[in-house]
This record gives sequence, structure tokens and C-alpha cells, in this order.
Amino acid sequence: MDGPIHTLNWYAGWWLMLAAFISGALMGLFFHREDFLGGYTSFRRRMLRLGHIALAALGMLNVVFSLSPWGGEVAGVCLMVGGGAMPAICFLTAWRKPFRHLFFVPVVALLTAVVRILMGGAR
Repeated sequence: MDGPIHTLNWYAGWWLMLAAFISGALMGLFFHREDFLGGYTSFRRRMLRLGHIALAALGMLNVVFSLSPWGGEVAGVCLMVGGGAMPAICFLTAWRKPFRHLFFVPVVALLTAVVRILMGGAR
């Protein structure tokens, strides 16, 4: 790993993965019910599923970034912000719809991370 930011991304990534496994297990306790959170296609249930998948996918992305030779501090911090904010806003939106207006926060963070990584290239 290359520096403190890469180390933080490694830990953040694995914590996000652990949260994905735990949230999936907890939601799995109720998914057998047809009417769980309004049914399979309900907005609330879709947002919970998206938050669960965001935890796993962005956790993996943070781990991959932590092992890469490129990136930088801005990209690393933005990946951690996006990795935490995206599932949090998904879960909050499942609870109260107005939280959907905050999706710009993780989107901007993740877009910034990818652009910074692409600008830096592989060293």
C-alpha cells in the first residue's frame, strides 16, 4: 500500500464489505415475505437493495484502489466519502423520500475520484 490514504481506503473498503454482509443478512431475514416494505418492486425495498449493493461494490472499489500504485489523496478521500455516503443516502431515502435530494454528494465524490485517478494515470 502506498501511504496513509491507501491504508485508509483498505480499512474503509473492508468495513464497507462487512457492513454489506451484515445488512444483507438482516434484510434477508424478511425478504421471504411478499409484502416486505411494500413488495418486491416498492421504492423502499429497491432503495434498501441499492444501499446493500452499494456497500459491497464501493467497498470492493476502495480495496482495489488501496492496492493500486496510482491515485492520490484526493481520489482516495473521495472514494471513501462516496463509499460511505452512497449507501447511507440509499438507506435514508428508503426511510424518508426527501433524502433523495442528497444523492449529488456521493455522485460528485465518486466522479471526482474517477477523474482524479484517470488524470494521474498508472505510475
